[in-house]
Amino acid sequence: MQFEINAEPRDVQGTGASRRLRRAGRVPGILYGGGQPPQMISLDHNELYQALRKEAFHSSIINLKLAGATQMCLLRDVQLHPYKKEIRHVDFQRIDAEHKIHQKVPLHFINADIAPGVKLGGGMVQHVMTELDIRCLPKDLPEFIEVDLKDLKGGQSLHVSQLKLPPGVEAVHHGEGDPVVVTIVVRGSGAAAEEEATPVETQIITEKKPAAAEKKGEKK
Repeated sequence: MQFEINAEPRDVQGTGASRRLRRAGRVPGILYGGGQPPQMISLDHNELYQALRKEAFHSSIINLKLAGATQMCLLRDVQLHPYKKEIRHVDFQRIDAEHKIHQKVPLHFINADIAPGVKLGGGMVQHVMTELDIRCLPKDLPEFIEVDLKDLKGGQSLHVSQLKLPPGVEAVHHGEGDPVVVTIVVRGSGAAAEEEATPVETQIITEKKPAAAEKKGEKK
């Protein structure tokens, strides 16, 4: 999927200029990369806010309409107000159709309710990763990666190498090994054993309390 959004160039920089833009319903931003100088821009707050509410906007190609031309770019950073529904600043990176890009895309987990480890084993799905860093050409960029859990049994994990990636898409991860994406945790694991051990410790403390109360009574 590709999105289209409008922007205008801005010449004035600084805190005061950004404050005036926000009062006028605009969001200050920057467009950089692609072997060109950074371009200061501004965008309509409501248009950008509605776009950001869509998950796909964060990991899709964006056609930025600026000064009568359209530039392909990716959303790279968004700064939000701590408690208001207000976008403070936004960054876009230029891309071109002939070069591969790195982008994080969300993972969509399906069939968790019919996974043997959940349906038969009473286990719980534990998401180790919620997004995946991928490398591909812009035309091959997916909105999300689907992760099917229908065959996952209790105690089993699904790794990055086991994901079914779309054609032209490759996973990128740092370090060695094959990272875990999701696992099904069942009772009786180490975590469950620790939880069961906790009441024993509490019981010991409880048994000491009457002795302490008895000593207090003797002092009286």
